[in-house]
This record gives sequence, C-alpha cells and structure tokens, in this order.
Amino acid sequence: MAKTAKTSKVVKKVSKVVNPVSKVSTTPKDVFLSLLMMVMLYICVISMLVLAFTYIDYKYPDLLTYYPYGTFDSIRNSSSMLVVAFPLLLVLSWFIQKDIKKTPEKHELKFRKWFTYLTLFVTSITIVVDLIQLVRRFYEGDLTIPFTLKVLSVLLIAVGVFSYYVWDVQNQPQKSKVPMVTGWLSSILVVCVLAMGFFVVGSPMKQREIRMDERRVSDLQTIQYQVIDYWRYKEVLPATTDDLKNNISGFVAPRDPETEKAYEYTVLDSLKFKLCTTFNQDNPYNDIKVMAEYPYSQKCDEYGNCFSYGNESWNYKAGYMCFERTIDPALYPKEKVLVD
Repeated sequence: MAKTAKTSKVVKKVSKVVNPVSKVSTTPKDVFLSLLMMVMLYICVISMLVLAFTYIDYKYPDLLTYYPYGTFDSIRNSSSMLVVAFPLLLVLSWFIQKDIKKTPEKHELKFRKWFTYLTLFVTSITIVVDLIQLVRRFYEGDLTIPFTLKVLSVLLIAVGVFSYYVWDVQNQPQKSKVPMVTGWLSSILVVCVLAMGFFVVGSPMKQREIRMDERRVSDLQTIQYQVIDYWRYKEVLPATTDDLKNNISGFVAPRDPETEKAYEYTVLDSLKFKLCTTFNQDNPYNDIKVMAEYPYSQKCDEYGNCFSYGNESWNYKAGYMCFERTIDPALYPKEKVLVD
C-alpha cells in the first residue's frame, strides 16, 4: 500500500510537469496588456508611415499638388503620437515578456495567439492599402523617386513587424535576446525619424515663432479684404486701419500678436496701399515651388456676391516686410448703395 501511494504521488507530480498549461488561465490583466500593446503598435506603425511619407513629400514636392500648408501639422501630430505611443509599447512589451518569463506557459495561451494574428492581420491591411494608394499615384504620374522611397518605407516597416511577430509565434521569446535586440533597433529607428522631424520643422520655440508669423499673415489678409470692401462701398481707401472699425459687425482691425501694436498700413495712391509688419522667421514654404493654396483674391459680381480666385504672394523673410496691393476696379466693382 505504501509503495502504491508513493507511486500515485509521483504520477501526480509528473502530470503537473507534463501538463502545466491546464493550470494557467487568461486574466483580465493579460487581456488589458495585450490589447493596449496592440493599439500602441498600430499607432506607431501609422505614425511612422505618415512621417515617412510627409518627409518624402517635403523633400520631393510634386509640382501638381497644392501648397503643402498641412505639412508641419502632419509632422507635429504624428510625432506627438509616436513620442507617447512608442515608449508605452516598449513598457508594455517588457511587462508581457517579464510575465512570460515568470510563467512560460502563458506564451501558448489561445488569446495571445489570437491577438498576435489579429495584429498581423490589421498590419497587413494597413500595408496593403498604403501600397494600393502608392501604385494608384504612380499610375497618375507620381514622381519615380518619391514613389520608390515610399514603397521602401512601407516594406521596411512591414518586414520589421511581420518578421518579429512571426518569429514570436514560432519561438519561445523568454529564452532569446531577440525581443531586446528588436527593442533597441526599433528605438534607434524611432529616434532617427523624430530627429528628422526636428530637422524639418525646427525646435518648439521656432515653431511658435512660425505660428506667430502665420497669424500675422492671416491678420494682414483680413485687413486687406476689409480695405477692399471699404473702397467698394465708399470709393476711397481708408486713411488708417481705425477707419475699418465697424460697430454693427463688430470688426476691429487685428494687432500684432506679440507686440500688440497696430499693423503698418499706408495709402500710396487712390487704388494702391501697402501693409507692413516684422516677421520672426523666413516663410518655411518660400523655397517649395508648388502651386500656392492661399490666399485667393476675391471677385464680385453685380449683385455683390464675391468668390475667390487666383493666387497672391505672401512670401516673406525674417525681419521687416511690406506687401503692396493695387485694387483693380474691373475685378472689384464698386458696391451700389440703394437710396430711397
């Protein structure tokens, strides 16, 4: 009897060693970490692709596209997402790998396999859609160099993601240094991509100055259109920007966002005036030879309905700049005021 009892204990111990997975179950913590890591991975992949495409378009602008005023916003948004999502991805991966080292059986849990294959599936769809868009643009006459660089960017990210997760499914990551090496290589790549963003858009302080300059251009545009409307109704240019004040509409001529001083406005003749201000930085789009998107001139019909057309130049350099404008009466007919 003693020998039989001893044998049964040995059998139980062996069964625990041979079939340990039966004692491991999926916890809410496992699902949370895996799901959050998957979302962070998607954000990182999409942000990397957007940044790569934006850098390429900035370096090789297409003459058929409009003025790329969304370039800096795209870089800022994608860089911000990458700065937050990538460290989270590394931390979550480290927690999961640490948990798997502690409990190796978790690597074989079904939910983890599902998440891994779902990640591969979504990444595949993203890559395929991007490649389809690139091929479509190539058929539309997209430049060869940008097309090639974008395809290489997509393939680089796709091969990196696929290689790691296919390896993860087929191997035991807790017994290998591949996850650590992958983390270091990914970190170097992300740092390089973010550094390129600083090279293109500049430091946060420079970006603030550029935004101030963009505000100045917007203010000058507003004043310009108000001056034109003033001339259309009163058949004379306003002597100062204070004359543009309208108590009914509530319009007050904007001022410089930094100095809070009025913009310089000078009447040159009966149809000509100039607007001047001081800029902090050169217009970052001065050297990009593509069709300008803003601002447009206005043309008004006999009923006073105005619509935009054409382009105006608002290119500027750092320092004091003036923009001369001449009103063409053929393009801006005087407003007929009805008198009872």
